[in-house]
Amino acid sequence: MKKSLGHVLLMCMLAFVMVFTSACGTNQTSSDDPAPKDNTNDKPKEEKKEPIKIGVLASLSGVLEAYGKQTVNGFKLGLEYATGGTMEVNGHPIEFIIEDTETKPEVAVQKATKLLEEDGVDFLVGSSSSGDTLAVLPLAEEYEKVMVVEPAVADSITGADWNKYVFRTARNSSQDAVAGAAAIAKKGVKIATLAPDYSFGRDGIAAFKEAAEKLGAEVIHEEYADPAATDFTANIQKIIDSEPDYLFVVWAGANSPWNQIADMKVQEKGIKISTGAPDIAALATMAPLVGMEGFTVYYHNLPKNKVNDWLVEEHKKQHDGAVPDLFTPGGMSAAIAIIEALKKTEGNTDVDTIISTMEGMSFDTPKGKMTFRPEDHQAMQTLYAIRLEKVDGVDYPVPVLIRELSPEETAPPIRN
Repeated sequence: MKKSLGHVLLMCMLAFVMVFTSACGTNQTSSDDPAPKDNTNDKPKEEKKEPIKIGVLASLSGVLEAYGKQTVNGFKLGLEYATGGTMEVNGHPIEFIIEDTETKPEVAVQKATKLLEEDGVDFLVGSSSSGDTLAVLPLAEEYEKVMVVEPAVADSITGADWNKYVFRTARNSSQDAVAGAAAIAKKGVKIATLAPDYSFGRDGIAAFKEAAEKLGAEVIHEEYADPAATDFTANIQKIIDSEPDYLFVVWAGANSPWNQIADMKVQEKGIKISTGAPDIAALATMAPLVGMEGFTVYYHNLPKNKVNDWLVEEHKKQHDGAVPDLFTPGGMSAAIAIIEALKKTEGNTDVDTIISTMEGMSFDTPKGKMTFRPEDHQAMQTLYAIRLEKVDGVDYPVPVLIRELSPEETAPPIRN
């Protein structure tokens, strides 16, 4: 029994030594074994935040194709500028989806519905046409999503057809009208007008007439042409027959009336022409109008501020040396407005929070400081009184600044 007991004790001691040696061995590291992990300081991985989606409606085909492309170029640059190149706000990736409205209201509605239902966008931006935009506004209200309107200008967008989800970085017809009237209207002046026969043209002329008559001028004839027309002979002849002192033209699109106005020698008949200076492609058709005084929404060397400097430089880099055009800064301004609002809400896209943040919000744009007027969400902004002049080395009449028209000076009536 003693021998047996000693044997047992010996075996137990050997077992203890083996266990102890094995236990000590687990604390040893080698090139083949990973180092032990100290989990006490491990931090949980930060969850990836949901992306914020923006749906952009633009005329990438149709008569306003050039305007849509300018807006989209500006919008992309605006996101880059406002996010400092990160394409994020408070950790939320910024995504955008562009849809072509084809400059057709029924297509605009289809594309907007797709953006809202299938893509689940948090914001809408657009569109190039006032007709397209007016067709989409009810969807912004139905789906309770903020829509930043750019570059459509019809007064009714922030007037009779406005709803609280609508904000506009584009100027409206009344702002254009104040600028246009300031250039030519005074007591005793007789004015005829020419515009396309849809909301953009009719709203523009109504606003111009109101502004011009306040300054003592008389609008003696209003002429409205088919927006898709290429022959304006009959329209121009009616204007000539009315014998005005000035012809004030509101127009948008590649099918402009300038060549026929020149061919029919309107100015040689003693009728001065005035209009808003258009984009560069249209300026190239306006050689007969050198010396004309009017206004413009934007020309790349008119604003003097760091945002516009950045836009001009970056646009040239990304577009083979081309300068930003008439509606490029508007697209940029729409993007900046959304990003600045999101910065203030720290990425919160709750619609009521966004609306309360954007109402009265001021933000820097290529045209200087803009402010969303709380009453109708129309952006107060600078416009430019200009004269078309021939400049050496430039193959189109260049808008040369007469003076800036301040946001206070161009503030339109509240019509909603």
